[in-house]
Amino acid sequence: MRFKNQQQGSSVPEVNLIPLLDVLMSVLTFFIIASMSLTSQKLANISLPGAGAGMNEQKTPEQLIVGLDKQGKLLLKGETINSAKLAKEMGSFLAEHPQGAVILKADRELPYQEVVKVLKEMGKLGGNRVSLSITRS
Repeated sequence: MRFKNQQQGSSVPEVNLIPLLDVLMSVLTFFIIASMSLTSQKLANISLPGAGAGMNEQKTPEQLIVGLDKQGKLLLKGETINSAKLAKEMGSFLAEHPQGAVILKADRELPYQEVVKVLKEMGKLGGNRVSLSITRS
């Protein structure tokens, strides 16, 4: 058998990386797809609670609703009142209901400075049990 004459040391062996990269990408793709399918499996015989579970167990505290109309007048139980009457009503309500909350419902067209002024007055009497009611538009 005759071989081509090769000069020893002059030829450098070539390594072709393209087939190796193809195999590595295929294996990587396989593991990505396998891991995605495994994470979406459901556990058998487990029923998860719904969003409404436990809501009935929590008792809402008593609330005193105070209104503030467009003209800046205070309303309590459908009647127009002044600041002194509001302070008296809030004091008696909070004394009767230690866990109660006082909620201010202000008209959206009323300037916010007026609302803040009333909230500050109410906060002096009720502390952290006074809050402002908002609605989503």
